[in-house]
Amino acid sequence: MSVYDFKAISLEDGEISLSNYKGKVLLIVNIATGCGLTPQLEGLEKLYKKYNSEGLEIVGFPCGQFLDQNPEDGNGTAKFCMVNYGVTFENFEKVEVNGPNADPLFKYLKEQKPVDKTNDASAGLLEKLASIGQVFEGSEIKWNFTKFLVDRDGNVVERFSPTYTAEELDADIKALL
Repeated sequence: MSVYDFKAISLEDGEISLSNYKGKVLLIVNIATGCGLTPQLEGLEKLYKKYNSEGLEIVGFPCGQFLDQNPEDGNGTAKFCMVNYGVTFENFEKVEVNGPNADPLFKYLKEQKPVDKTNDASAGLLEKLASIGQVFEGSEIKWNFTKFLVDRDGNVVERFSPTYTAEELDADIKALL
């Protein structure tokens, strides 16, 4: 099994198979429009422009499960991302990433990589979230902007903490290209 065995709801084409991305390096991100981490969209777009011609695809999945920081539907999210951050990478329809209604793709991603790779800012984010009662146990996604890196064969290579920036992802992505 690989990422290619799953489907997603494209804003332009309806339900599509992720096998459309075969041979590409994928960065799958649960995004939000009203999060303190939303400015990461700018860096993600820079990565996309830098490496898209070499085979990188970034795909955003809006999620409103974290204090409803993404109240818009998929189309509203895509418009926000384009207008405010110039995002041209593909955004899909809004999904749930945790709990009983979690999208099957995100269930699979969490099974493959149950733990975030962290950076210096990760512990501070988790402490801040705990202070407001936002604690997600085990393999559950901890917050918006968790990132999953997938190789050209559809294998989940790494899972990055929400605080991981695009600049910090650059070397990992380049190694897979």
